[in-house]
Amino acid sequence: MDDSKQLIKIAVVGPESTGKSQVSTYLAKLYGTICVPEYSREYCRNLNREYTLQDELNIFYGQIALERSLEPLAFNHLLICDTTFLTVKVWCDYLFGDTLEEVKSALKNHSYDFYLLMDIDLPWEDDPLRDFPEPEQRQYFLQVWKNELTELKAKYQLISGLGEERFLNAKKAVDSFLL
Repeated sequence: MDDSKQLIKIAVVGPESTGKSQVSTYLAKLYGTICVPEYSREYCRNLNREYTLQDELNIFYGQIALERSLEPLAFNHLLICDTTFLTVKVWCDYLFGDTLEEVKSALKNHSYDFYLLMDIDLPWEDDPLRDFPEPEQRQYFLQVWKNELTELKAKYQLISGLGEERFLNAKKAVDSFLL
């Protein structure tokens, strides 16, 4: 990657089962760059117990390390992130009533240029790593994400649509941001 231009980081975030991974992969391929996967999926895959605060801290550090390790592989000065450690804050607040200060502090210094917030208009897809399949929980978490992004004063756009329409809406949002 040419270091003369600053790396643009686009984060794809939102509640469970909203197509974050598919949209992230699609965008990375479309723009000829790399996608940083969601660290917590691999971390939690063999976790056969309830999450702990230490697990959330491990996920926080793991997501940051994974992102940093993949930054040199980004092409076209663009990095697509399938979620961010902001997810750790969302889960900590919900599960434990608060978030560790390390995570809160890092949110102020580890920013993304643009966020795509995935809407909850997709049908729920079951996955052993999902925690809250109830429709009312999805609405709750969508509002939590909106609040978190607003608190960060983040530039974001809500991405809706089914099938190909969702991918096209994500592409339009990124294209508009990059202009």
